[in-house]
Amino acid sequence: MPFEKAVANDYNLSVSSYVEAKDTQEVVDIARINAELKITVARIEQLRSEIDAIVAEIEGKELEA
Repeated sequence: MPFEKAVANDYNLSVSSYVEAKDTQEVVDIARINAELKITVARIEQLRSEIDAIVAEIEGKELEA
Protein backbone atom coordinates (compact mmCIF):
# COMPACT_ATOMS: atom_id res chain seq x y z
CA MET A 1 0.00 0.00 0.00
CA PRO A 2 1.42 3.39 -0.88
CA PHE A 3 2.26 5.59 2.09
CA GLU A 4 -0.19 8.27 0.94
CA LYS A 5 -3.08 5.79 1.06
CA ALA A 6 -2.15 4.77 4.60
CA VAL A 7 -2.06 8.41 5.68
CA ALA A 8 -5.43 9.07 4.03
CA ASN A 9 -6.84 6.08 5.95
CA ASP A 10 -5.57 7.49 9.28
CA TYR A 11 -2.78 4.89 9.22
CA ASN A 12 -5.33 2.09 9.52
CA LEU A 13 -3.73 -0.91 7.83
CA SER A 14 -6.37 -3.38 8.96
CA VAL A 15 -7.48 -5.83 6.30
CA SER A 16 -11.09 -5.59 7.46
CA SER A 17 -11.26 -2.01 6.26
CA TYR A 18 -10.46 -3.13 2.69
CA VAL A 19 -12.06 -6.59 2.37
CA GLU A 20 -15.79 -7.17 2.62
CA ALA A 21 -16.76 -10.52 4.15
CA LYS A 22 -18.34 -12.97 1.73
CA ASP A 23 -21.88 -14.10 2.57
CA THR A 24 -21.72 -17.90 2.77
CA GLN A 25 -25.14 -18.51 4.31
CA GLU A 26 -27.16 -21.25 2.65
CA VAL A 27 -30.61 -20.25 1.43
CA VAL A 28 -33.21 -22.67 2.77
CA ASP A 29 -36.66 -23.04 1.20
CA ILE A 30 -38.77 -23.97 4.23
CA ALA A 31 -41.96 -24.42 2.18
CA ARG A 32 -40.24 -26.98 -0.10
CA ILE A 33 -38.76 -28.85 2.87
CA ASN A 34 -42.17 -28.99 4.59
CA ALA A 35 -43.80 -30.31 1.41
CA GLU A 36 -41.15 -33.03 1.08
CA LEU A 37 -41.57 -33.90 4.76
CA LYS A 38 -45.35 -34.34 4.35
CA ILE A 39 -44.77 -36.75 1.45
CA THR A 40 -42.18 -38.70 3.44
CA VAL A 41 -44.42 -38.96 6.52
CA ALA A 42 -47.34 -40.17 4.39
CA ARG A 43 -45.12 -42.84 2.81
CA ILE A 44 -43.90 -43.97 6.24
CA GLU A 45 -47.49 -44.28 7.48
CA GLN A 46 -48.39 -46.33 4.41
CA LEU A 47 -45.42 -48.66 4.92
CA ARG A 48 -46.25 -49.11 8.61
CA SER A 49 -49.80 -50.04 7.70
CA GLU A 50 -48.57 -52.59 5.14
CA ILE A 51 -46.10 -54.06 7.66
CA ASP A 52 -48.85 -54.34 10.28
CA ALA A 53 -51.03 -56.23 7.78
CA ILE A 54 -48.20 -58.64 6.95
CA VAL A 55 -47.44 -59.25 10.63
CA ALA A 56 -51.13 -59.85 11.36
CA GLU A 57 -51.28 -62.35 8.48
CA ILE A 58 -48.18 -64.19 9.72
CA GLU A 59 -49.43 -64.30 13.31
CA GLY A 60 -52.81 -65.57 12.11
CA LYS A 61 -51.16 -68.45 10.21
CA GLU A 62 -49.01 -69.36 13.23
CA LEU A 63 -52.11 -69.63 15.43
CA GLU A 64 -53.79 -71.98 12.91
CA ALA A 65 -50.78 -74.31 12.70
